[in-house]
Amino acid sequence: MNPIHATSVARRTPDGWRGVLLTGPSGAGKSDMALRLIGRGWRLVADDYSLVWRSGPQDAVYAGAPAAIAGRIEARGVGITPAPSIGLARMVLVVECGRASVERMPEYRTVTIAGVILPSLSLDIRPASAVETVLARLGSGLGAP
Repeated sequence: MNPIHATSVARRTPDGWRGVLLTGPSGAGKSDMALRLIGRGWRLVADDYSLVWRSGPQDAVYAGAPAAIAGRIEARGVGITPAPSIGLARMVLVVECGRASVERMPEYRTVTIAGVILPSLSLDIRPASAVETVLARLGSGLGAP
């Protein structure tokens, strides 16, 4: 298991728990985006540091939380607070959180996590539509363009 600087959240699908890794520098809005997704019924896997590993016959990437932070998230202005969570989930998309405008029609991008290529999306998380953008990208194929 490798720790990476990312918040991970997941939702239940017919194929099990599928999630996104929210990456970016400190202050980029990873926890804020996670809280918005949790408000839509998602579950926290890990806040700020996710343990990731490659597993399974399809070389999937899974994420879990270090025991010290499991089930808790930092909410700016509030502090560390409990959040609905699950122990682990298969990651299907990497969202690179930022606070800068992004291309309107970007090229399809990928990033390699734990030796597995995952689809990637750069996103300014400040607009209210950021959650809808993640959901649109996940679409019916969870991560497929």
